[in-house]
Amino acid sequence: MKYKDYYATLGVPRDADAEQIKKAYRKLARQHHPDVSAAAGTEARFKEIGEAYATLKDPEKRAAYDQLGRRPAGQEFAPPPNWTHQYASGAQSFEDIDLADLLDALGRGHRGAARGPVPMHGRDYETVARISLEDAHRGTTLGLDLQDEGGGRRLDVTIPAGVSEGQKLRLRGKGGKGRNGGADGDIYLHILLAPHPVFRADRHDLHFDLALSPWEAALGAEVEVPTLDGPVVLTVPPGTRSGRKLRLRGRGLASGHGGRGDLYAVVHIDVPAALTERERELFKDLAGASRFNPRAVVAKEDAA
Repeated sequence: MKYKDYYATLGVPRDADAEQIKKAYRKLARQHHPDVSAAAGTEARFKEIGEAYATLKDPEKRAAYDQLGRRPAGQEFAPPPNWTHQYASGAQSFEDIDLADLLDALGRGHRGAARGPVPMHGRDYETVARISLEDAHRGTTLGLDLQDEGGGRRLDVTIPAGVSEGQKLRLRGKGGKGRNGGADGDIYLHILLAPHPVFRADRHDLHFDLALSPWEAALGAEVEVPTLDGPVVLTVPPGTRSGRKLRLRGRGLASGHGGRGDLYAVVHIDVPAALTERERELFKDLAGASRFNPRAVVAKEDAA
């Protein structure tokens, strides 16, 4: 069999105490968990870390491992005969046995016969749910196709009204199956909102661009604007300038707690691309009669 340096795997000295070993394991397990790291070989590295910790956290297994001596990692070796009789009764041939399996015999031999299989928590999974603003506002049911250790399966998931971009939903017990009586794992669902042709979401608030004619902005107007629940009438105050945000309170996304965000109309003043003769005359009359200079207004604001 090949020697495995469990201390080197966890990055701790051979005289490390139990707390040092636990701390090193937790740090490495978080770093190399397959659900966290996408690096090549992550799963194998995670398994090595778990195997090293399973041995070094158990005083009996650690004592047996330490009696094997110190060798270069990967070196072929056979445990001494006295070690065999003392710790691994029944394991007489080492040609086809792994070191971890040999140490695990401590739990099945005469010194550990009372031990049962250790409960193992099922694997957690993470996936993304891409939904529309309408679905986030009203709630929906999605069919998710999942791949796990049991193969492919389809899961119907209820998305509650009021979810927002980046929110993480936990589907308890819907992950991998637990073993030896351990609890089933969970699925963590990351919410992404699909781009909308009209609205932009900021948590539960919505923004959209509102085009106004120069006379609507100057004189004020009643204009019809869209919302997720259908069109409503918005009052545009006289003297509304480009870039101003007009708020429609409670017309944004549902918050999931009985409330709603707000809807903001971001004003953009547009002009006709082509003018009729009458429109041209009127604009000329306005240009001659008006003392308004938008550049002077900007310069005055900058000076302030």
